Amino acid sequence: MAKQDNGAGYDRIIEKIFRDHYTDGTTEFQFIRREIVQTRDQVAPELVDLNPGDVPYAYRYRRPLPSYILKTQPIGLEWVIEGAGRSKYKFKLVRFQRIRPRPDLVQIAIPDATPELIRAYALDDEQALLAIVRYNRLIDTFLGLTTYSLQNHLRTTVKGIGQIEIDELYIGLDKRGCHYIIPVQAKGGKDQIGIVQTTQDIRFVEQKFPGLRARAVAAQFMDGSVIALFELALVDDEIRVVEERHYRLVPARDLDRIAIRAYRDE
Repeated sequence: MAKQDNGAGYDRIIEKIFRDHYTDGTTEFQFIRREIVQTRDQVAPELVDLNPGDVPYAYRYRRPLPSYILKTQPIGLEWVIEGAGRSKYKFKLVRFQRIRPRPDLVQIAIPDATPELIRAYALDDEQALLAIVRYNRLIDTFLGLTTYSLQNHLRTTVKGIGQIEIDELYIGLDKRGCHYIIPVQAKGGKDQIGIVQTTQDIRFVEQKFPGLRARAVAAQFMDGSVIALFELALVDDEIRVVEERHYRLVPARDLDRIAIRAYRDE
């Protein structure tokens, strides 16, 4: 029996919901979880075991929206799906922006501290990236803090957004004793850093840890065992890159001693 194509069913569901709400000039609208189930019954009855929440989740993080929806986007804007509370979601037009690694940045060589057993079984995905960042203490190096992983794949809720998942959450400490809360999102080589996850990460730490300084970080695999790290901020509901660094993990014997000294002047 051929494997069921959930993606095609998801496309029919989300497009039908969009058509039901959208008119020319619409810039945002809400829909509820019950609509997903009702629409499934109409256009994708084969998805008998559908988890309704997985449909908006797929388009927030994994899948492009159907072509009909993309064609309604004005130049320079794009549709995103945000959480809007418990069992509520929102289509919203936002400025098109993608955070991609700059090709002109120097690659900083770091001695690879990843255990060989982890290297042997790690895949090119978010879980592997989080593990490699953790073993090599790249958050410490990047932010200039002493940090500790508090929890990964944290599923929680945020007021006004609903249920979210944070890839990994760190607690940090600087030399003056100031405490930091650091949400980290991880992206594989083909995934892109977007506004939805950055916004929800920052809103979560603002609500749950109001006494700590927040610094949001994104990590992304690049070619050649290079990891790009970004510190991100929200300014007027748009993502801004505070700092970007690229780290190349190499065996200690391959470190360039001259380059190590030169990093002080970067």
